[in-house]
Amino acid sequence: MYFIKNIILVLPFIGIVFSAFGQSKIKGKIIDRDNNTFIASVQITNLDTKTTTVSNLNGTFEISTVGKYSFKKEGYLEKTLELKNNTYHIIQLSINPSELNEVIINSNHIPKKLKRATASISIIPLKDIELGNDINIAPILNRTPGIFMQSAALNTNRITIRGIGSRNLFGTAKIRAYFKDIPLTSGSGETTIEDFELNTISRLKIIKGATSSIYGAGLGGTIHLTPKNAFLNQSNINNKISIGSFGLSKGTISINHGTKTHSFKAVYSNTHSDGYRENNTYNRQTFTINTNHYLSKKNELSFLASYVDLNAFIPSSINEETYLNSPKSAAFTWKQSQGFEDSKRGVFGLSWNHQYSKNTKQATSIFTSFYDAYEPRPFDILKENTLAIGIRSRILGNSKLFDKTLNWTLGGELFRDTYTYGTFENLYQDFPDGTGSVEGNRLSNFKEKRNYYNAFFETNYEPSEKTTLSIGLNLNQTSYHLNDRFPVSENNPDQSGNFKFKNIISPKFGMSYLIYKSISLYSNVSHGFSPISLNETLLPDGQINTNLKPETGWNYEIGTRGAFINNRLQFNLALYRLAIKNLLVSRRTAQDEFIGINAGSTQHDGLELSLNYQWLQKETLSINSFLNYTLNNFKFKEFIDGDTNFSGNDLTGVPSDVFNAGINIESSLGFYGNINFQYVSEMPITDSNSLYSDSYNLTNFKVGYKTYLNKKLNLNIFLGINNIFDKTYASQILINTSGFNGSAPRYYYPGNPVNYYTGININYMF
Repeated sequence: MYFIKNIILVLPFIGIVFSAFGQSKIKGKIIDRDNNTFIASVQITNLDTKTTTVSNLNGTFEISTVGKYSFKKEGYLEKTLELKNNTYHIIQLSINPSELNEVIINSNHIPKKLKRATASISIIPLKDIELGNDINIAPILNRTPGIFMQSAALNTNRITIRGIGSRNLFGTAKIRAYFKDIPLTSGSGETTIEDFELNTISRLKIIKGATSSIYGAGLGGTIHLTPKNAFLNQSNINNKISIGSFGLSKGTISINHGTKTHSFKAVYSNTHSDGYRENNTYNRQTFTINTNHYLSKKNELSFLASYVDLNAFIPSSINEETYLNSPKSAAFTWKQSQGFEDSKRGVFGLSWNHQYSKNTKQATSIFTSFYDAYEPRPFDILKENTLAIGIRSRILGNSKLFDKTLNWTLGGELFRDTYTYGTFENLYQDFPDGTGSVEGNRLSNFKEKRNYYNAFFETNYEPSEKTTLSIGLNLNQTSYHLNDRFPVSENNPDQSGNFKFKNIISPKFGMSYLIYKSISLYSNVSHGFSPISLNETLLPDGQINTNLKPETGWNYEIGTRGAFINNRLQFNLALYRLAIKNLLVSRRTAQDEFIGINAGSTQHDGLELSLNYQWLQKETLSINSFLNYTLNNFKFKEFIDGDTNFSGNDLTGVPSDVFNAGINIESSLGFYGNINFQYVSEMPITDSNSLYSDSYNLTNFKVGYKTYLNKKLNLNIFLGINNIFDKTYASQILINTSGFNGSAPRYYYPGNPVNYYTGININYMF
């Protein structure tokens, strides 16, 4: 009897104990939907009990009660979800374009809020990417102060940041670019981003100036493309069809599937345009896959693949008389030879993130890419093939120094590409008109092996709640090996050889200070350099010029960013000086032959301003406007080319003023629209400043209507008109060109006259 009484007394306590052990905790992690950066200090509120907890430094959280919860964080759109037991939850938050200064940036190294950054960084969110059409990336980049993209055709572009890259004649150089963690910059420093499908990009991050430390070589800065991720726990299919002027047609289909811990996104696009000019037909197909896998609380895996198949004819540049009187014309020889570019490009990357502890994480990516191109030109036919491989790895940590937060990253990047290229005779003149290019005998046969490594370190230290100090260091070593595989003769000397840069150390020092909760000041000093391409090292006798030095520069900057009027007015202002020495000049020796010389130094002084204002932010109607202004004062500080002294002249190929303004309207009825205005001042075309292009202004607008046909199906119809007032302008200029055989120099690429596009977008949720 005594034993039974004791059992009865003990049973309630046993029940309490088992109840306590049986009540499982609900755990999860909160991340940025686009770049997978973990988000700390998110307010997690139970909508029934109104109790609130916050995510920790790693974005993880732990709660004990099932139910509906809201997830709220400055810089991100609020989200409501139902949390259940026995599930590890991955919560994705999307950025709020109205609060960009609060967004967590720098997923590739130390995560921090944009407003605490010590460098000039511009974020272009998905909403801004979708302001215009999805054909050309140039209008998107040109709305960002400090960056200027000239676009001669969909496949012919040049990007400059703070004037860097303006002297590159036929593409983008001295600027780094990454697609997620995959370098888009070749071993010789050339970058191509215009081929990528815009519908696969969710965000662009542009770091301006000599960025040093994390990204290595790149005087102008770095453009980081963030691919779209699929939402977890959602599945849908999206189909978009567009048509427009000059025979434009484009179809895009994307498939998204997400489970609790895995997401898959695939996008296919097919674009065709007859082009405004002669010999201007453009065809492109792309296929992109992006997957994310949260294998456990400590391990994440992602895979990215992008394939582009491009066939585009080239109208080339024309002289002033043709530009003014017959802008639709192609250059005569390019039309006769029917010059074109036929290329295939692919990039593939696998990334693994591992959380060793709450304070230490490792992120590693392995990648490969290829490029295969065939380009008939009037003077020859170029065949080229590039195969690249590499690895990028870094350890990220946070600790305490004098009881204050110290965040750091240490890592490296190894890259190698093999570039095989050769030229052939173009015999189009030996055949009847209309035949186009005909391949003849081989003229050259080269194989380059290009290698570099970056070892980098960066740390952010917060000695107080308002102050952030940043110190970074990058060590770069770049080398080339050239193998001339063409038979040696009197007219064809052996050009084989090696070129190896000395180790270049690039430091970075930065500081930011919060003078108010939403306003910060920052300053930085950083060093950078740009590699020399092997072609530029070749002398007329075929030997490699080992005396050439890479361009190097120091960037000095002070700026402020923040918000006023209850966060309705956001602003960014930067003042900088970029001092470049060992200026590399391409001297033309024949129609397709250039040699490089170090000819002096340049000084880039500039101001960059951006303003965004919310005039109205209601559930029924929102009205927002933006204004961006770039003031450039770029000079040849010292520039002596042979017997000619260009010192003191304006830097060639860059406008002194660029102004953008626009207004965006959205209503709960589904109607939306925007109008954008751009002004570009005149640009010097020659180093002597004897010739300038004309200034111009462009006005574009877009209107549309979105509606939900039912719970699973929604519709978006849109119409846009570019260059509303039909302005005549040069969308790209070719600097310092020469006429051959008595012909006038061909400086100009005409821009498109007034043109339209319209389309429909259908999205179905499973």
